[in-house]
This record gives sequence, structure tokens and C-alpha cells, in this order.
Amino acid sequence: MNFVDAVKTCFSKYVGFEGRATRSEYWWWVLFVLLVIMVVMLLAGETPANVASLALLLPSLAVGARRLHDIGKSGWWQLLSFIPLIGTIVLIYWAVQPSQGDNAHGPAPAR
Repeated sequence: MNFVDAVKTCFSKYVGFEGRATRSEYWWWVLFVLLVIMVVMLLAGETPANVASLALLLPSLAVGARRLHDIGKSGWWQLLSFIPLIGTIVLIYWAVQPSQGDNAHGPAPAR
């Protein structure tokens, strides 16, 4: 999946917490979010960047849950991000893991 396809997919599944997301879809989305926030911050300041972050929160949570589903974990594991440093490290480790085959969350996503 390329950058444009990943962004389109994440916006089309804006609040779709079911299913699975490949590593490429997840990481392209993360790059998109970082770029949007940096550009808005540079051009318009902190408040519009906070609004952009808030607007991208739901699709980010959804793609994060789908990525966790892809490795056989529940999307609720995203709550680990509330544990400083350790939670983030664990979530990054899981996000870079390869996809499982078919699991309880559906068939393996097409590459």
C-alpha cells in the first residue's frame, strides 16, 4: 500500500475499528498525521495544530486498533499509551510486527 492509498483507506474507515490494517497502512498514516500537524503548526500556529490533531484522533485510534487486530491483539491495548514511555515502546514494538495469518479479526489483509 502506498502513501495515498493508506490515507484514503484511513479516511474511508474514519471510525471503523473492525478489521485489520497492514504495517504499511499504519505507518503511512502515522507519517501523514505528523506531516499535517507540522505543516499546520508552521503555517498557522499551535491552536490550529491542536484542532488538526483532534480532527485526526478518531481515524488514528481506528487504524491503531486495526493494526493491533492484524497481530492478533485487541484494540483496547492502545490504552497502554497512558503508561509513560513503557506503553509507547510496547505499542511501537507491536506496530512493527509482521501480520499474522487469518485470525479472529478476519482474513489476512491483501498486501
